[in-house]
Amino acid sequence: MNVTISPIGAPGAATGTAPTAFTRKGAGDKPVLVYENVRKTYGDFVALNGVSLQVNKGEVMCLIGPSGSGKSTLLRCTNALETLNGGQVYLDGVPLPTRESEVRRVRQRMGMVFQSFELFPHKSALDNVAMGPITVLGMKEDEARTRARALLDKVGLSSKADNFPANLSGGQQQRVAIARALAMEPDVMLFDEPTSALDPETVGEVLNVMKKLAQEGMTMIVVTHEMSFARRVANWVVVFENGAIMEEGPPEQIFDHPTVARTRDFLSHLGWDG
Repeated sequence: MNVTISPIGAPGAATGTAPTAFTRKGAGDKPVLVYENVRKTYGDFVALNGVSLQVNKGEVMCLIGPSGSGKSTLLRCTNALETLNGGQVYLDGVPLPTRESEVRRVRQRMGMVFQSFELFPHKSALDNVAMGPITVLGMKEDEARTRARALLDKVGLSSKADNFPANLSGGQQQRVAIARALAMEPDVMLFDEPTSALDPETVGEVLNVMKKLAQEGMTMIVVTHEMSFARRVANWVVVFENGAIMEEGPPEQIFDHPTVARTRDFLSHLGWDG
């Protein structure tokens, strides 16, 4: 008999299957992020249609689903790059602010890695990483550069500290971008399809860095089309379609025993065979 794995409190599986209890990582602690009926529209287009979700401390949450389903929009709403048209996002129980000075402080707590690397082309890898702590945190230059060197070593690029972005591969540039985000010592890391612009041979080096961060307990929200990464590294997977959550649960449920037919259809179109 097929057994469906369902999270505690989630709707039960179809008749004839036996849900297995699952406790989320960090479930006993106050959530780091809570999304409450979040809505985002662009004119008549509804990008997010009442999304409610929570992210626990130390949890790796992967957002998957078809392109244009609202995953990246939710990420951008998380650190107030987009304003909400309804609902609320809470960080450590406090609603996201709307005043720009307060928004900047919130963003310091969230490291964001985009599809494009967005490095300063006229600065070395070391200076790209050190700039944030110097200009935003007011850190002394020698201290910031020491931190930057340690972070470049962490992402496997200690030998590339003096290289400019044009002299780095796409995968190396993205690892510099990750180091730059980590330099601000964020509480949460947000990844918006960080490997989508990379050549296939450089995808693995970026995913390995992300896997290491997950193992170290970093709270992470990852928008990705890398299903193997989501299956092996995520603690919680959320499937989006048309701006809404189609299904959510542990990776064992989503990839091995999805409870929604549309989830199975989406994964099959990606060639997912478990």
